[in-house]
Amino acid sequence: MRIVALAWKLLKKILQNVHIENSIAAVLRVWGPTKGLTMAGENVQLSAPASEAAVQVETALDKIGVTTAHKLIVLLVLFGVMFDVFEQNTVGLIAPFLREQWHLSAADIGFLNTMTFVAAAMGRLGSGVLADRVGRRFMLNVNLLLFTVGAAICALAPGYTTMAIGRFIVGLGLGGEIVTAVTLLAEFCSSKFRGTAVGLINVGGGGLGNMLAPAFALLIFTLFPGGDGWRWLFGALVLPAVLVVFYRRFVPETPRFLVTRGRVAEANRVLSQLATGSFSTKNVKVTDHVTSQPVIETPRLGAIVADIFRRGLLRRTLAVGIASWMTFGAQLTVLTLMPTILVSQGHTITRSFLYTIILQSGSLFGALTAAVLAARVPRKIVLTTGALCAVAAGLGFGFLATTDALILAFGAAFQFFVLLLNTTIWIFAPENYPTRVRGFGTAFILALGTMAGAWMPLLAGRVFDMAGVAGMFTMMAGMYAIFAIAVQFAPETFGKSMEAVPETAPAERPLQTA
Repeated sequence: MRIVALAWKLLKKILQNVHIENSIAAVLRVWGPTKGLTMAGENVQLSAPASEAAVQVETALDKIGVTTAHKLIVLLVLFGVMFDVFEQNTVGLIAPFLREQWHLSAADIGFLNTMTFVAAAMGRLGSGVLADRVGRRFMLNVNLLLFTVGAAICALAPGYTTMAIGRFIVGLGLGGEIVTAVTLLAEFCSSKFRGTAVGLINVGGGGLGNMLAPAFALLIFTLFPGGDGWRWLFGALVLPAVLVVFYRRFVPETPRFLVTRGRVAEANRVLSQLATGSFSTKNVKVTDHVTSQPVIETPRLGAIVADIFRRGLLRRTLAVGIASWMTFGAQLTVLTLMPTILVSQGHTITRSFLYTIILQSGSLFGALTAAVLAARVPRKIVLTTGALCAVAAGLGFGFLATTDALILAFGAAFQFFVLLLNTTIWIFAPENYPTRVRGFGTAFILALGTMAGAWMPLLAGRVFDMAGVAGMFTMMAGMYAIFAIAVQFAPETFGKSMEAVPETAPAERPLQTA
């Protein structure tokens, strides 16, 4: 109970906000304004003003609102991401087949997942840089191609080494696909709709994807019984990717990116197509939504990478990056260790799997809630409140879940808030960066989450071995307390233009210096 009391005292301070920031302000001030960490209350320097053309794109998107074309883009992206998550779950589902046929150890199976996660982090970073150079649409198709090739290699793999290579290629496509999809949807939509659109990606991924992956595998194994059923599963995962590639041929480049390259005529055509609700209209009447001469930005690769760590963007990169590490690390820890936790509490393996599926229902509702709140509630309110609730749910599971009903209640609640926060991070990340580095900035934030997913379950497993369920969930509650503090140092982006992003992170009220 003392831990709960201390946690509550910390949470009250976070809600007060000013006191927490004052305690850290002195540390951050050593960076000084030249390092891009100007504190609230000092003069806030804006980035170079957004070009008139970029502002006109923003105005046009807000005026157009949501059309059938927007819904089609969201549907295609959500469909692709859901099957990406199916692919991400595949190794765990086929592990019994591989262990029997290829005489693999548990460590060998684990290494296949490690290859996938490491490659996903690399794919996110590489895709983010290239998306800022050559475009979002191009990288979306490249990532789908990588995903398809990797899945085909896995389906035809004659042995373990080839399977590992296939998993690495799949990981590159998986990581790049998600980060490019997040950036693309954020740039296609108006300020009011973009949060919901991006949030729906995680409904298809973290929500439906994780829940339906076992059912999809079971369907394939039923249709193709026998020892080679796992090959048919990989083969089935190739087909949706091919279909998505075909349909995405009709999805153009985002008008925001086109304007940064001076391609005004193309941007006006895309905006006109969005207004009509169809990208297949060849003879669409083009309206000159953008009439001003744009400021052409073609940043060097090195500049794209360096910019998110300087000129005022560093503070938000650190803040949102720390939050991403904490929440995605917690999510993968629960996915990895929950069956083991339930077995340690006396449940059979079969019941532990059943309970895990029930707990995952909280994930789906959490992602859906994030998508709904994205159109109504400021990001930092959702992130801070959700983190505090995750702290409470985590401590509840660790110290109070002594019956089956409480295990399911606290476990589902914890999963709900985890996916609420993860989805909102996906929404929040692209809104923190200007168009010239939005792809890489978003990629870096999500890549940190991927790396946390690879490493935090190892640390949590050791804590579990030493301190049991209470110790492990106390650790995760502490991670969400850090999350709640970190997001206070990022700017609020709800309802604001992405074409006039201030490159410092002003707080909602000035800090009071001692």
